Amino acid sequence: MNFKTVFRIPESMIHRLSVIDIISKFEGGSLEDSQCGQKVPLQEQERPDAVKTPDAESKKYRELTDNGPVGGASCQWRGLQSFRKRSSTKRLIQRMAPPTLQEALVEEEEEEEEQEKKVKNDEKLYKIANELLETEKAYVSRLHLLDQVFFTELLQEARSSGSFPEDVVRQIFSNISSIHQFHSHFLLPELRRRMDEWGQNPRIGDVLQKVAPFLKMYGQYVKAFDRATELINTWMEKSPRFEELVLDIQKREESGNLTLQHHMLEPVQRIPRYEMLLKDYLKKLPEDSPDREGAEKSLAIIFEAAKHSNAAIADMERLEKLWEVYSMLGLEEEMVDPSNRLLREGPMVKISFRHNTRKDSHLFLFSNMLLYCVPRFSLTGAKFLIKHRLDIDGMQVKELNAAVIPNCFLLSGTTRTLEFEARSQADMEAWIKACEDAIEQNEKNSESFKSATNNQNQELQPVTVLESQELGMRAPQWIRDSLVSMCMRCGDTFNALIRRRHHCRACGHVVCWKCSDFKAALQYDDNKVNRVCRACYSILAGQTDRQGKEERKRGILEKEAGEVSERSLMCSFLTLVDRQSRTRGWFVIARDEPLILYMYAAPQDVKAQITIPLLGYQVKPHSLGDNKCAFQLSQSKQVFTFLAESEELRDRWAEVINRVANGEEPGL
Repeated sequence: MNFKTVFRIPESMIHRLSVIDIISKFEGGSLEDSQCGQKVPLQEQERPDAVKTPDAESKKYRELTDNGPVGGASCQWRGLQSFRKRSSTKRLIQRMAPPTLQEALVEEEEEEEEQEKKVKNDEKLYKIANELLETEKAYVSRLHLLDQVFFTELLQEARSSGSFPEDVVRQIFSNISSIHQFHSHFLLPELRRRMDEWGQNPRIGDVLQKVAPFLKMYGQYVKAFDRATELINTWMEKSPRFEELVLDIQKREESGNLTLQHHMLEPVQRIPRYEMLLKDYLKKLPEDSPDREGAEKSLAIIFEAAKHSNAAIADMERLEKLWEVYSMLGLEEEMVDPSNRLLREGPMVKISFRHNTRKDSHLFLFSNMLLYCVPRFSLTGAKFLIKHRLDIDGMQVKELNAAVIPNCFLLSGTTRTLEFEARSQADMEAWIKACEDAIEQNEKNSESFKSATNNQNQELQPVTVLESQELGMRAPQWIRDSLVSMCMRCGDTFNALIRRRHHCRACGHVVCWKCSDFKAALQYDDNKVNRVCRACYSILAGQTDRQGKEERKRGILEKEAGEVSERSLMCSFLTLVDRQSRTRGWFVIARDEPLILYMYAAPQDVKAQITIPLLGYQVKPHSLGDNKCAFQLSQSKQVFTFLAESEELRDRWAEVINRVANGEEPGL
C-alpha cells in the first residue's frame, strides 16, 4: 500500500513530515490550528523519535490551561482536545506500528497472483466447455454418417433389390436415428448458443442437466451392439451386395478409411466421455459458482445413464449365457424363461440311495429351479439330458457329515430328494451357499404371500414336530441299503431269504417286510398309494394312540447310530480284530455318554452290537504285520485290537480315547 496515495500529501512535503503529522492530517487535523488561528512551527511539532517524559507532558498541559494561546477559554479547550488527540495517537502509533512499504508490496503481489489464478481457472473452464462443444460437433458428424449414409443406403438397397433382409439392417442400427436427432437438433444447438454467450453467462451445467435424462436411450443401443457387430460380420460373408455397399461407403472421405464397426463404437463411448469432461469441469469450478448445482445434478444423471448402459450390457450377457444353457438342455418350452437367472452350474457326482452307486452328472442352479442332468453324447442338439427338476420354492439343502462319502450334501424338493458328492470341500460349500441364497431370495419374493397364508391357517395347524408336519408332503431321503444291517423299526437283522430290505416311501427308512406292510396316500406323489412303515402309517392315518401303546423303554443298545453319530465326539469305520476273525463296524463315542464306545454293524442301524466302557482303558500303538494303522485298548487282562483306515485316523482315535478315559475334555 502506498502512503502518498492514501494521505494525498505532496511529494515535496514527504521528507519533512513525521508519521504523527501524516496521521493527524488523515484524522482531520492540520499543521495549522484553524480554530485558534495560530500556526504551530514545524520545529515544535512532536515527532515519533521524540519520546517525552511524563513531566514534560504535564508542563505543557499546565501551559495550555494557565497561559493558553489567544482565543479564550473555548480555544484553550479545543487546544487541549487537540493535544489529547495527538498524544493518544502518538501512543497508538507507538503500540501498533503501521505496515511497512515492503509488506504493502507483498500484499499487492498476492492480490495480483490471486487475480491471475482466477483468470487462469476461468480459462480452463472455458477450454473444457469448448472441448465439449468441439467433440459434440465431431460426434454429430459421426452420427450423421451412421444414420443418413450407412443406415439409409443399406435400407434403400434392402427395399429395392431384396439382396438382404430389411429387418437385418434395422437390427444392426437399432435406435441410431433417435440418437442422431437428439444430438443434432437439440444438444448441439444448445451448446453452441451457450458458448456464444460465455462472456455474459459462463455456465454449461444447466444445459446438461436439462438434456441428461435423454441419454438413457443409449441403453437400447448398447444392449444391441454385440448382436449388431455379429450381424455385420455374418452378412458381409453371406451377401456380396451387402459387403460391396459397406466397403464403398467406408472408402468415402467422410468415413476416414474406418470400418463400419469402428464408427458404431462411438455411441458406446460417448456417455463415458461426457462423464469425464464434466468431472474435470467440476474440479475447476469454484464452490460458490452459480453453475455448481446444475453441473453436479447433471453429473449424477449422466452417471445413472452410464449405469443404465452397463446394466444393459450385463443383462445382454446374462441373456446370452442363459440362451447357451437352454440350447445345451434342448430348449424345452416349459423351461425357457428370459427372466430367469443362471446362478451356478458345474459337474457333480450323483449318489444312489438304494444301490450306493456313483454317477457323473451336471447341476444347473437357476433363480427358480435346480436341474439334475446327465451328459448326453451327441454331435448335434442337446448336450445334457434332464433327469429331474427341483423347484426352489420348497427346496432344502443340507450337508451330510458322512464319513463314508466325504463332501456329500443333500438337496430335497417337494417331489424328490437327491444326494450329491462334490469334487472338494470348497466346491460343496459353494454349492450349499448358492442354494441357500437362492432359497432365501425366493422366500423374500414371496414373503407377503406366505405371511397372509400363515395368518389365515395359523389356528388350524396342529402342534407337532417338523418331521410329522412334512411327512408325506415332501420326498424323503432314502437311507442307502449299505448303511443298515437291520430293520430300522423293529431291529431284526436282514437276510437274503426272509428278511429283505424295503424303503418306506414316507420317511425313507430301510425296514423289513413285516414293518412295511402298510400303504398310504402321499401328497408329494400326487396322492398315490405307496408302501410305508408302521410308524409313518400311524401318523398319516392319525392313529397316535396305537403308536403310543407300542412305545416302550429302550435298552442301552437300542440307540440309533445316525442320531448318536450326529452329536458324537468321534465316529468312523474301524475293524475289530480278534484271534479268529476281523469284524468291520461303525464305532461311535457319544458326546452325552463319552465313557462308552458303541459298535454298530452299519452307520444307520437302530441298535448297537456291543458297547465298551472306556473308563480305565489305555491306548497304545500296535502293529499287524506291515500295517501300522492298528491300536489297542487294554485294561488288566482285557484287550481290544482295532485297525483304522489311516494313520491319521488312528492317531485321532487314540487322542480322544485317552482324554475320555482320563476324565479330560476332548475339546473336539
